[in-house]
Amino acid sequence: MNDARRLRVLLAPDSFKGSLSSAGVARALAEGWRKARPRDQLIVAPLADGGEGMLAAMAETGGWEWRECLAHDPLGRPLVAHWLASSDGTRAAVELAEASGLSKLPVDEPRNALAATTQGTGEVLRTVLDAGVRRIVMGVGGSATTDGGAGILRGLGAVLRGGGAHNLPGPVDGLSAVELDGLDPRLAQVEMRVACDVTNPLLGDHGAAAVYAPQKGAWPQDVAALEAWLTQYADLLEAASGVEARDRPGAGAAGGTAFGLMCLSSRLRSFELVPGVDLIMDEVGFDERLAGADLVITGEGQVDAQTAFGKTALGVAKRAAAAGVPCLAVAGKVAAEGAAALASVGCVAVPILDRPLSLRDAMAGAPALLVSTGERLARLTATMAGVGSKEEATA
Repeated sequence: MNDARRLRVLLAPDSFKGSLSSAGVARALAEGWRKARPRDQLIVAPLADGGEGMLAAMAETGGWEWRECLAHDPLGRPLVAHWLASSDGTRAAVELAEASGLSKLPVDEPRNALAATTQGTGEVLRTVLDAGVRRIVMGVGGSATTDGGAGILRGLGAVLRGGGAHNLPGPVDGLSAVELDGLDPRLAQVEMRVACDVTNPLLGDHGAAAVYAPQKGAWPQDVAALEAWLTQYADLLEAASGVEARDRPGAGAAGGTAFGLMCLSSRLRSFELVPGVDLIMDEVGFDERLAGADLVITGEGQVDAQTAFGKTALGVAKRAAAAGVPCLAVAGKVAAEGAAALASVGCVAVPILDRPLSLRDAMAGAPALLVSTGERLARLTATMAGVGSKEEATA
């Protein structure tokens, strides 16, 4: 950190889920920082890990325009879905949760894991193609589906034949064929990068149905039916595409959506699964924003044992360390395992709580707590670095 009076601080947090978006977290930290050091240059660059909120985080950094289209929710009801187009019209960002997410289903409605499909996301992708865009980044977190991406394929022109073809998933013996001859020919020009932080295969004890379907409302008998359907579907789709993908790391992501997209890879110009935070940082020009920064502040709702497995705070901390820039990570809760993971790359985890609070009160009070944390960090940074006036450091 340099000794100049005016610091350049990069604010790059993830969301505090259930409380604040990543943009809200960054703005609260900035508000607090300015109370102590109003002359510093603050670069607000909220991030995401490829799940719900990805589009909002990317839009906040500038260079993107909101678009919308008609699509269908996971149970086939019409809705308006949003996506992003880059200002020059060459790139698009798509969030699976916009059309096929759990958040699109009413909270008081019983979950129907056996009927939920990704067809709405396929409709969004077709709209992106219609807009002339051929470079697509896609976040697949937050899905309500376990259809192996079959709905997306159908939305892009594939045909699934048999009794289970239109009301996925149906009886195993009802799905008789998967035909890809009708796929949109424009896919051959598409470069697709998919944010994926899980390593689950499509099938088995660690697969899409066994691990994730219960979170989407599947009972044990539903999990068994989904597993059987996905097995039949995988046999047919791999045969039709010539791509064997069921055992690849990440194939089980988003209810097997990643598997379906992997099987399309030979039809695309390029296809890549990328850790979510790395994909988002690349798309928002994080490294360019990092250049010349004196300090990076990242954060997420919890810094815990999962932090070591590709969460945003660790991804930011690694890039900051590589650039030789000090990094702090704020969190509603800091567990020893998470703090250790961050410390391994030179990042210090800082809890935002300044007094004992219940979870409900902490979540409700997160904006004020983050403002207070931003101010506290600014004063501490000034003191530790020996920058600013004596009045600033001791106020």
